[in-house]
Amino acid sequence: MTNTMWTRGVEWLAAAAADPRACKWEWDHGEGIALLEAGRFWDVLSVPERLGLLTLDLLWQPALPVPGPTLVDLTAGRVGFFLPPDPSGGWVGAGLRHATKGSWVAVPPPYRPARSLEWLVPPDGTGTLHSPGTLEDALRQANGTLAVLAAQGGGR
Repeated sequence: MTNTMWTRGVEWLAAAAADPRACKWEWDHGEGIALLEAGRFWDVLSVPERLGLLTLDLLWQPALPVPGPTLVDLTAGRVGFFLPPDPSGGWVGAGLRHATKGSWVAVPPPYRPARSLEWLVPPDGTGTLHSPGTLEDALRQANGTLAVLAAQGGGR
């Protein structure tokens, strides 16, 4: 990822902060994590890590657009997919958490991990997000794969 993309990614992410300047300062000089409000520019769908990693793998296909920003929280064991805002929050399923208006998301800067948070796909600053339909299909496929593995005894 080039410096220009990092700069654009920083600006894009920081725009969601109440004070973008303070957000960028926190990334560079503070703890390296900013709390950003979901629901204005993006929502985050958080899923269990194993499901999320398999889903992201399914999204990396030549026939599909490059996946949107995706964050992993190694301590919580969760993967967060950044999607267009959807206050109706039609996401239901075991272990799914939908962060929208009124929710806050801890994020590191696009150019480095901070504590247990790391970008699997950093924001590139273009505003690209995951397509809800494509993400839903990949989640369904990943869930099916994990169910088969568990039934075969390999789901540990």
